[in-house]
Amino acid sequence: MRTPDVYVKGLGVHLPPVVSIESAVAQGLYPAEEVELHQLAGAAVAGDVPAPEMALLAAQQAFKRTGHSPDDVDVLLYADSWHQGPDGWQPQYYLQRHLLGGDVLAVEVRQGCNGMFGALELGAGYLSSGGRRSALLVASDNFGTPMMDRWRMGPGYVAGDAASAVILSTEPGFARLLAVRSVAVPEAEQMHRGDEPLFPPGPTVGRALDFVSRNAAFKKQVTGSGEGTGALIRIHQQTLSIVERVLDEAGIGLGDVTRVAYMNYSREIVEQRCMAALGLGMSRSTWEFGRTVGHLGASDQIVSLDHLVSTGELGPGDHLLMLGVGPGVTLSAAVVQILHPAPWQSSS
Repeated sequence: MRTPDVYVKGLGVHLPPVVSIESAVAQGLYPAEEVELHQLAGAAVAGDVPAPEMALLAAQQAFKRTGHSPDDVDVLLYADSWHQGPDGWQPQYYLQRHLLGGDVLAVEVRQGCNGMFGALELGAGYLSSGGRRSALLVASDNFGTPMMDRWRMGPGYVAGDAASAVILSTEPGFARLLAVRSVAVPEAEQMHRGDEPLFPPGPTVGRALDFVSRNAAFKKQVTGSGEGTGALIRIHQQTLSIVERVLDEAGIGLGDVTRVAYMNYSREIVEQRCMAALGLGMSRSTWEFGRTVGHLGASDQIVSLDHLVSTGELGPGDHLLMLGVGPGVTLSAAVVQILHPAPWQSSS
């Protein structure tokens, strides 16, 4: 999806303190034998700070950094991948109460780790319909709950807590969203479900989330199923295809990509599934930063974008390719072009 005249006006991030892998090993939380294998360094841990409160902090930072007024927001899209608060309650209205007011369409985006990509596509489409000025996109998760073991969340990654915010606008900003696109590989749907029953839902009976066992169950199926093997091949093919399509829509080639923000996974996963697949070196990835904070739910790529912009690793004329994977299996990609230094850079 081409996104002409859609700009990134502001970014905000709330990143809690990091607990190191060494500390997690010492506490018996992380397997010592996996330290060298995965080369992860730590995870951001929010303690008892609720995810909606972190989302509010990230959004407030985005507005403060840019001077953009919350009164100009026409739509709020709230992405999350874990429980946000009391059952039957929706977190986007917390931001309406404390920041935006009620005259704004507010929608929760439940697309797992790819939620921000869905929000980018929906937000850009909403702004393109005319008469709308800006969209606030937020993502937030606190994984420190009894039904989640952040240190053993999935094969090759640990879960970090964070919130991120993006202000999209039809008015020029420091960066431009050139294109965004998602595609599903539904034949791999069982990868994140494993052999767990669909009913009753796991949280209603106190069943913990365990992507390790679910992935193992899927791999067991793959071993004796041509369909399962085909699904894995299809994921690889669609990864390459969606990158090619989104770059074409952005009007650039792979050689024009300055950096690539993928999921905050282990080195071998980032290298094999993303960078080597694209024919790019790891130095152009965001792995060195991502390994220090953990997999941040739907916030990985936006937090990496904020890091690259704030540290000056991305400058005017540079392009960031953001690439994500989520349950479904969904694959998403977006291209952001930096136009000029961000407002908070010039004021610091």
